[in-house]
Amino acid sequence: MATRRGQQQTVKKARRPEVRLPELGGWPAGGVLEPEGDYDAVEFAGADLSGQEGVGARFMDCALRGCVLDGTGLAKARVLDSVWEGVRGVGTDLSGASLRDVELVDARLGGVQLYGAVLERVVFRGGKIDCLNLRQARLRDVVFEGCVLVEPDFAGAVLERVEFRGCVVRGADVAGARMVDVDVRGAVELEVVRGVESLAGAVITPAQLLDLAPALAAQLGLRVVP
Repeated sequence: MATRRGQQQTVKKARRPEVRLPELGGWPAGGVLEPEGDYDAVEFAGADLSGQEGVGARFMDCALRGCVLDGTGLAKARVLDSVWEGVRGVGTDLSGASLRDVELVDARLGGVQLYGAVLERVVFRGGKIDCLNLRQARLRDVVFEGCVLVEPDFAGAVLERVEFRGCVVRGADVAGARMVDVDVRGAVELEVVRGVESLAGAVITPAQLLDLAPALAAQLGLRVVP
């Protein structure tokens, strides 16, 4: 990142969520999500929500702990002031959803759909997410911390004040993404397979620059010959 003489360039830090859950009521055994459902101060503990449809549902002050989300339909859902801990599943659909003041802790997800979603003050802490689809999403004040992201797709997304801390990012697609105050210096591994030029607006370390050099050379049409 360029600096002017006599000035030190700073990166704006992401604002983290401050989730303080109230006393929670329990989700009934065998309960079923409803489209446009309204869930306020509910704890989903160990619930199997596989294949259920909660399109457009609202989750306020909720906790999902150890839940199974295989193929769960939560498109256009609103998740507010909530904690998702130890959730797991494949093909969870959160496309077009809105997540605000949310903590996702130790999630193990594959093929989760968050394209077109809006994430504000969200922390992904620990866990592993394969094929995270954030195409055309808007991320503001989002932190990826100590997690593993395999083939995440940020194509066409807008990222503002996003931090990668102690996490692994493999096979990322950032084609057409727009970045402002994106801090990647804390990533322990960074691999971009498409759209490396869209890292403009991000801050990286000299070592990361060397790792990205082959992709940058290919983008510029440079041939590196020993």
